[in-house]
Amino acid sequence: MALRPMKKVIIHSDGACDGNPGPGGWAAVLEYGPLKKEISGNTMAATNNRMEMQAAIEALRLLKEPCEVEFYTDSEYLREGITSWVQNWKRTGWKTKERKPVKNADLWRALDELASSHKITWRWLKGHAGHVLNERCDALAVEAIQKLRRQHKQEDFVKALAEFKAEQAEARNPTPPLPF
Repeated sequence: MALRPMKKVIIHSDGACDGNPGPGGWAAVLEYGPLKKEISGNTMAATNNRMEMQAAIEALRLLKEPCEVEFYTDSEYLREGITSWVQNWKRTGWKTKERKPVKNADLWRALDELASSHKITWRWLKGHAGHVLNERCDALAVEAIQKLRRQHKQEDFVKALAEFKAEQAEARNPTPPLPF
């Protein structure tokens, strides 16, 4: 029985934050032949790196079967992380060389799991350099933040940012297990 060739998909993605950390937005454009799909979303408090990763996760979640993907990002953090750092982190129990918990491990795990179903070529491109689909993703991510800003009061963002910072601090310095 002959194997069917994988469908070829091109993805561009970007993330943005209004402050870092601050309200965040993410976006991706997926292309399959002549078909194009744009997606975007937002969160009350995040970092730019988390939004870059969320964009990639959400784009890959849309793929209903294993695909050959050419993935474009302007984030070296995303590209380097998924192509080289993740393998070491998995071997070391999601610890850095300094034996500290990996930042954004929740998203790295999700991205690694989604990426494993596909044959992905990760490509970096310079951000804000006039690349049409990268600029489109940036505009969609910024628009997602602006939408969030219109829907909430400033005090909502202050509260969300405080909660986010507390969660990040706990992730870096987890409470040791109780002896009972």
